[in-house]
Amino acid sequence: MKKVCKKCGLFVEKDKCPNDGGDSFSDSWKGRLFIFDANKSEVAKNLDIKMKGEYAIKIK
Repeated sequence: MKKVCKKCGLFVEKDKCPNDGGDSFSDSWKGRLFIFDANKSEVAKNLDIKMKGEYAIKIK
């Protein structure tokens, strides 16, 4: 199962989040959001997402 950064919601495979440097993760999440171009995405702007990637919609 994939783990998600608790701070920004980015799915990560390493021990540090490449987005915000966080090291607190959860494996309990719901829904996925794929951002391909954060500069052009209205959804990314509304959620304050700055980089492309796969994000969890809800983190427990």
